[in-house]
Amino acid sequence: MVDRLAYPRPKIAALIVAAGKGVRAGGGVAKQWRKIGTKTIAQHTLDAFDAHPLVDMIMLVVAPDSDPALWPRTTRSDLAIAKGGATRAASVLAGLHALEGQADLVLIHDVARPGIPAHVIDAVITALSRHQGAAPALPVTDALWRGDDLVTGTVDREGLWRAQTPQGFHLNAILAAHRAHSGEAADDVAVARAAGIDVAIVPGDAANMKITGPGDFARAAKILETGQMDIRTGNGFDVHAFGPGDHVMLCGVAIPHERGLLGHSDADVGLHTVTDAIYGALAMGDIGTHFPPSDPQWKGAESHIFLTHAVDMAASQGFTITHADLTLICERPKIGPHAAAMRARLSELLRIEITRVSVKATTTEQLGFTGREEGIAAMATVTLVRP
Repeated sequence: MVDRLAYPRPKIAALIVAAGKGVRAGGGVAKQWRKIGTKTIAQHTLDAFDAHPLVDMIMLVVAPDSDPALWPRTTRSDLAIAKGGATRAASVLAGLHALEGQADLVLIHDVARPGIPAHVIDAVITALSRHQGAAPALPVTDALWRGDDLVTGTVDREGLWRAQTPQGFHLNAILAAHRAHSGEAADDVAVARAAGIDVAIVPGDAANMKITGPGDFARAAKILETGQMDIRTGNGFDVHAFGPGDHVMLCGVAIPHERGLLGHSDADVGLHTVTDAIYGALAMGDIGTHFPPSDPQWKGAESHIFLTHAVDMAASQGFTITHADLTLICERPKIGPHAAAMRARLSELLRIEITRVSVKATTTEQLGFTGREEGIAAMATVTLVRP
């Protein structure tokens, strides 16, 4: 993360250029409004900047006849809209004019680069603490030829770079450069250099590809699927005291014991803990939220009901449970002889392979309430993944 900005830190705006027609990509609509997965390209791109903690506001430049219903939304950063011009340079200038006086630094980004990683944004912002301009690029590694149908010559690739965005600048400097520039330019770095602004090169990323033709959508989809995978980790903890009985229920397995566990349901501390870990990963409360102990219908209920509810809830939100790790804390009963059966039952209830389920036990060396054999405690960690 950026750590070299002056204090108080400058206000940073992202200027997303989305005024183009995007006809080369096909699809009958400008490429920025086409969807990859459930979101438009423009929404993917804005989400990347909206999620960055140093981006304070976003300026979206759209075509004058653009349909507002297609415009993406932000959740954290301020969003402003500017109407673009007939060329990219005109659209950028319109956005810069609209930003004048509202920000110190500006990150000018092509909307058709939805896979922009946070570390590239970091690198540009960091470089702006020492330079008036900075932009990401990848070194050219392939051989370069000249020719038409036949190769007529080669080009030395030493010192050549593949330009990317966001191209970052001190706002007043790039605004003055655009105002003074006439005609088109390859990008904003070209405009800056024409005005005598030095532009630092920072490392780009292959994921920061530009969608240009129809074949680029599949590549971008793979990048976005990887980059936006939602991985959740939930923790659970539960305690039940011993009471009258001749067995305890642990992970759905009845284990003979001279005492049972007290609870409104069957008091299966193992299943309760794993259930709470899933609810925690989903940020959906705990067992008591969904199955209040004040409700008599859950009196003596088998705890697999609770775990199944949590598993179903995760599935309904598109999550797959990939791993569960449960630790039972007690002096007795001994867990080892029953661990395999517990793993098998948990595997069944969680609907995952048994190799992804861990059940283990420890003691507190006869310390505390578990050491005095007053009850059993358990803790669990569960991992959920949504592609």
